[in-house]
Amino acid sequence: MKSKNHPLLGIHSLLMMIFIYIPIIIIIVYSFNSSRLAADWSGFTFDWYLSLFENSYVMEALTNTLIVAVVSTVVSTLLGTMSALAMRKTTKKIKAGMGGLLYLPIIIPDIIMGLSLLMLFSQFHIPLGRLTIIIAHITFSISYVHVVVSTRLTGMKDGLEEAAQDLGAGAWQTFRFVTMPQILPGIISGAIIAFTMSLDDFMVSFFVSGPNSTTLPIYIYGQVKRGISPEINALCTILIIVSVTLILLAQFILNKGKGQKKQSVLPF
Repeated sequence: MKSKNHPLLGIHSLLMMIFIYIPIIIIIVYSFNSSRLAADWSGFTFDWYLSLFENSYVMEALTNTLIVAVVSTVVSTLLGTMSALAMRKTTKKIKAGMGGLLYLPIIIPDIIMGLSLLMLFSQFHIPLGRLTIIIAHITFSISYVHVVVSTRLTGMKDGLEEAAQDLGAGAWQTFRFVTMPQILPGIISGAIIAFTMSLDDFMVSFFVSGPNSTTLPIYIYGQVKRGISPEINALCTILIIVSVTLILLAQFILNKGKGQKKQSVLPF
């Protein structure tokens, strides 16, 4: 006999969705407001989106954000994938211990990570700037890549690699033609998640940024301190759309393939 969900569960779910997404919808709607006053709707316009590209400060912040995101994504994807492959063949005790350490950047609050990295850079007299932001983003992005690639490796059967080796394939050939194609969706998904996390990060970047290294989230924070404007709403809307698109793309790539079991790109 098929059980039916209680109607209150549906209402509860709907209310939760409204509670979560209403603030985001308000930001998107008011990004098209022709009035500078946040609470006064006076008409529809695209002017605030066009003015973003004429704002030199926004363009500088965008350049810094993209450079940091691209470099940190490439490095963290490489290191995260290597760590996942290395831990695959280790014992359960080592895997549990190292896995716990790799989960720390995901679990601990961003403010603690930002403060700890700031103290580290101060101890080694490393000037704050774009380089320190890249190092900081690599630090927490490795964990996300490692988790996603490890999940992909867990679902991969060892029989294919053993069969390839029995047929005379060497270690590199086995990795290139058997292992790599199997885990490639996980690597790409991990890279997209790392890029998205870098693109959206504020707290860690705020602690380790320096002169001329302002990223878009830091720029938005600085502008909001002076008051919310439709231009900021437009910038936030673009970030929301890009972030959601990248996460959906990562989810699609991770689940790609016939007979693949659905997996979440989020490691928590």
